[in-house]
Parts: sequence; structure tokens; C-alpha cells
Amino acid sequence: MSRFIFVTGGVVSGLGKGITASSIALLLKARGYKVFMQKFDPYINVDPGTMSPYQHGEVYVTYDGAETDLDLGHYERFIDEELNYSSNCTTGKIFSSVIEKERRGDYLGATVQFVPHITNEIKNKVFEASSTSHADFVITEIGGTIGDIESQVYLESLRQLRNDLGKEKTLFVHTTLIPYIYGSGELKTKPTQHSVIELRGLGIQPDVLVCRCPYKLDDDIKKKLSLYCSIDKQNIIDAVDVKNIYQIPLNFYNQKLDEVILKQFNLEIKKSNIDYWQDLVNKVDNLKDEVEIALVGKYVELHDAYISVVESLKHAGYKYNTKININWVDSEKLEKENLNLKDIFKNSKGIIVPGGFGSRGIEGKIKAITYARENNIPFLGLCLGMQLACIEFARNVCGITTANSTEFDELTNDPIIDLMSDQKQIINMGGTLRLGNYDCKIKKDTLAYKLYNEENIKERHRHRYEFNNSYRNILEKNGFVFSGINEKANLVEIVEYQKHPFFIACQFHPEFKSRPTRPHPLFDGFIKNSIKKSS
Repeated sequence: MSRFIFVTGGVVSGLGKGITASSIALLLKARGYKVFMQKFDPYINVDPGTMSPYQHGEVYVTYDGAETDLDLGHYERFIDEELNYSSNCTTGKIFSSVIEKERRGDYLGATVQFVPHITNEIKNKVFEASSTSHADFVITEIGGTIGDIESQVYLESLRQLRNDLGKEKTLFVHTTLIPYIYGSGELKTKPTQHSVIELRGLGIQPDVLVCRCPYKLDDDIKKKLSLYCSIDKQNIIDAVDVKNIYQIPLNFYNQKLDEVILKQFNLEIKKSNIDYWQDLVNKVDNLKDEVEIALVGKYVELHDAYISVVESLKHAGYKYNTKININWVDSEKLEKENLNLKDIFKNSKGIIVPGGFGSRGIEGKIKAITYARENNIPFLGLCLGMQLACIEFARNVCGITTANSTEFDELTNDPIIDLMSDQKQIINMGGTLRLGNYDCKIKKDTLAYKLYNEENIKERHRHRYEFNNSYRNILEKNGFVFSGINEKANLVEIVEYQKHPFFIACQFHPEFKSRPTRPHPLFDGFIKNSIKKSS
């Protein structure tokens, strides 16, 4: 059975529980252990799939099609492991499962209660993560902060797990805040003390404290925290503010956090292979060049809505020793008449149009695609960005002036983008998209093949509408290339325009597979060509 590490947070939100959990996983993996990660989200939505990006940010999709919290993107990017449906569990999912079992009669007529039925379901999700991953360690982040009513049932479940399995199989990491008070010029431990008191009141004694602070904790503060929180001094780790988040695992490594964990579990402290991460940090801290990329979207006020896209651009930048500056372009504002696009994109050496849903801001995105195509600016379209690239080309090159998507106009005479036939009767919005990994075969002698350098790929999807194959011939006659196809369903996956220096778009979400040390081929090519444009 796996060992289980639970990461909780106290005092305030935003302390970096997700980065802490990811860093722990990275350090244990670097010592040769197999790791898996999980997030418990205490909201009643079954998943974030139907939530507004303004409410929740990006929806991250795993290879098996689970719509999950954006923290899973951090996890995968840090540990370079593919997670699955058991990696994200919401209160809504827990309640739905328990109610479904009650309706089936699985509880034999018993009164269904938080304890033991809800808590058992939560524990089952922890064990499910272990059984599906066969990992040595399952690291589970608990959303929210200690004291939130929404999180209490999760903490009760974890208390029971500690009681069931003991300290040899479970470890609690509590992230908390050590604020600096400017009036007295001191770091204050009281918020952390009270947070631990509250956690202990719920029956959980943390084994490790990770303290967010503006500078390193001195020995006296650690002794004080050790005394009042009943935690060994060497188990008190400072999480100093950093400009580069990739530095955090190295800070923990230098404080021997991974050794602390392995000692509690009585496991071998194998040699660490962390040098590759140090190389990454050195590279990110010493980028020599800069390039501006225009990201055209309708949720640009909340940058978290496009967090994987931005990170993927940065990953490609690292490869070319280049810092990526984002020009955040609101697609709705592009729809205004007499707008000078040359002014908006004057410093942008590449234009990217990411995914999204709904009709708002669509014509502005199409304007941006036209500008990129006509001015030979490197262009990358993702999901909706591919659909709009097809519509733009049909309208402005092929002369199909009424080309549209039935998502935006159900009565359009030219549905370049349309629902798959088996989608047309669906009423519910949640979980009804084409989700997760699908095969794609790439044609040789295309830009896509040059970038991937392979013929058969798998990529992650999250969409409902598809390119209408009735229009393939006319677009091909005018120079459009359909370079990637899902042969099983005959669905278009990648399009490109070969009369352009770099114009490519895909129906899937390549940003979900990009890693800091291994940029995705499409982002790699896009940034490489954007840098060429700037030189």
C-alpha cells in the first residue's frame, strides 16, 4: 500500500499548498520513488466543467477525460506524471456517489450520515488514488483553510485515516503564515500557533509545518514554534517568498524536507537526482532575450483562465533562453469599429487564440486571426482558436461570407463548425464534451509533422463542436491543409496554412501536455518562429 501525505492550509488562502504538495512530490520522485497527487475541493459542484472561468479559472483535463481543478496542472508540470480521474474529488462528487448508493439500497436501509457514510466515501477516494496509481506516495491537498465549514468533513476523514493506518503510513503537512509586522519589525508566530491549535482541535496533530514568510526563520522562532505546536524543530520548514516558483523545491531540499518525510516512514533515503531541476532554475533566472506574444481571449481579466497556455509559452521560451511577455488582448474590445489593430499588435511577434465557449468576443478573435494571416505573424489556435481559424479562412479566403459555427448561430446557412450527430440530443452541459486523450494521425510533409516528428499522437480534448467535413474540399482548394485527423471518427484535429510562415491550429489542448523541461512541439515551433519574427 502507498504512504499518504496530506497537505492542509491555515490562516489565509493563497499560501501555496499546491506548490508545497507538488514540491514534496518532486523531491520524493527525485529520490526514486513513484508519486501520485490528488486534490480535494470542498465545493458542491460535481466538477469545475460548468463553472465560469471568472469563478474558477482554467478547467484542467486529465488524459482519461476528467475535468479538474487547475492545481492539477501545477502538479503535472512539476512532477511530469499523468494524473487521472481519482486525482480531483469535490464535495459534489462525494455527495452524488453517496446519494446514488443510498438510492440503490447499498446501505441496507441505514440512516445515511456524514459519519460514517460521507467520511468513508472520502477515505475510499484516497485509497482509489493509491490503487489506480500503484504509487509509493499519494500526496493529497485539501482545498480551503482550517476553520472553513466546507472542509471539516475532509479533515474528519483524514483524522480517521491516521487512526486507521498510524504514523507509519500517514503524514500531515500544514502550510501556514508567519507575517512580518512593520511597526515592531518582527515576524509573528501567533497566527501559526492558533492555526495548529484549531487543527489539533479537529483531532489532527501536524507532523511538518511549512511556514510562508518573507525571509528565513531564525533558530529562536523555530524553537518557539516547536514548543507551542509540538513539532520537532527540524520539521519546521520555511517557505520564503521567491520570484521563481521553481526555486521552491530546491529550498525545501536544502532544508531536508524529503529526508524528514522518509525518516518518518522508515524508508531508505536514496540518492537524489535533483540536478536537472537546478539546471531549470538557473536557466529561468538568466533568460537573455525577450519576445512579446499576444494572447487574444475573452477572460483576460483573470489570467488564471489561461494559466496552462501561459505556462506552455514560458516553457518554450526557456528552451530558447527567452522571456515571454504576454500582451493580454480582450477580444470583445477588438470588435469595436475603427480600431487600429496595428497599434494593438505593434510589438507582438506572435498571436495565440486559446479555447473558450459561447459567442461573446468571437468576432474580435476572428479579426485577430485575419490580422495574423494577412501580416505573416506566427499564429497558433487552440480548440476554439482552430474552429475560428477555419471560419475566418472560409469567409475571407474562400468567399463563404456566412460561414459560422452553430454554437454562435444555430440557423447559419454555412455551418463550418457543427455538433457531432450524437451530441445534438444532449440537454445537460456537464460531462458531455469530447474529453481526454484521442488519437490523431499526422500527414507527412506538413508543418505538424515537422513539429511533432511522428505520425501518430495522442492529445487531450475538451470541446463539443467539430469541423464540418462537408467544407473540407473547398478549404483545401484554397490552400488550407488538414494535417491531423482522428481516423476512427474522421474528425479534423490539426489545420494549417502553408502559404504562411507559421499558421497552425489544433482542435485539442496541447497546453495540458507541456512541461518546464520539455515544451510541447506546437508551442516550441510557435515560439521559435515568433523569435525569428522579432530578429
